Order: sequence, then structure tokens, then C-alpha cells
Amino acid sequence: MTGLTPVSKETGRVSVSEQVKFTNVEPGTELAQESYQVTRLSLVKYCGASGDFNVIHWNERIAKSVGLPNVIAHGMFTMAEAGRYVTDWAGDQAELVEFGVRFSSPVVVPDDDAGATIEISGKIEEKLDGNRVVLALTARSSESKVLTRARAVVRLP
Repeated sequence: MTGLTPVSKETGRVSVSEQVKFTNVEPGTELAQESYQVTRLSLVKYCGASGDFNVIHWNERIAKSVGLPNVIAHGMFTMAEAGRYVTDWAGDQAELVEFGVRFSSPVVVPDDDAGATIEISGKIEEKLDGNRVVLALTARSSESKVLTRARAVVRLP
């Protein structure tokens, strides 16, 4: 993994970093895991930003009455955190060309100070022409995989 932008001595993985260059990435490289906290306040703010005020995203009584374990994060909120992971890794000069996921499990957000954690990691799958790189992403919360078929294509400088 020599020549990659910076490699953690503890994990041996490339971390979310400054500007990543196409010439410095190699297929098979694992990207460092990042954790994103989700609280009820995060969800209420996202309701306002997205216009999606579905009560299952902020009202525990209603969420439980429809069979959910508790309030759940918006699927698009979870997808946005995965997108944030990609753009933070790729840097300001990169371009997100393709991005897609499937939602596999909800992120359950308890009403406490900690909320929930979404843990996202990635792996460089392949290098394509035009300085494009394919990333496979993994997103988990409470040991459940919350996104499947999560994939991004990024054009790097």
C-alpha cells in the first residue's frame, strides 16, 4: 500500500484524507471506517431540510404502533451519510459520478443522548478509464447492515 494517501499504522487502511489522486489508489485497498452519530435532533433537522415529516422519524409512539422497534432514520439520511463518507474521502477536487444503494435495515434511533451510530467503510473495487474509481461501501448500525449494493464511482484528479 505504499504511495497511498495516508495509511493508518493501526489498521493498515487508507483514511478519510485530503485530496486523493487517481495515480495513488489501488484496487483492493480498504478505506478506514468512519462513524456518524444520529440523534433524534439530527432526524428532526433532516425532516425540516428534506420536507419529509413522516412521524415514524420522530414519534416513538407512532413508530411502535406500526410495528417498528422505535423511531427510525430516513433512508435518504442514511444514504446521505454514505455519500458524505465518499466525498470526504475523495476530496474537493473529485467528482461523484454515480452513487446508488439499496436499503436493507432501518437505523433505529433511541431517545437518549447517544442515539445511534452509522459505521461506514469502503473498498476500492476497480480503476476505470477517465480517472474514475469504483468504491464498494458497507454501512452498519447496531451490527445490522443498513445499506446493500452501496456503490460509488468517483472521478479523481
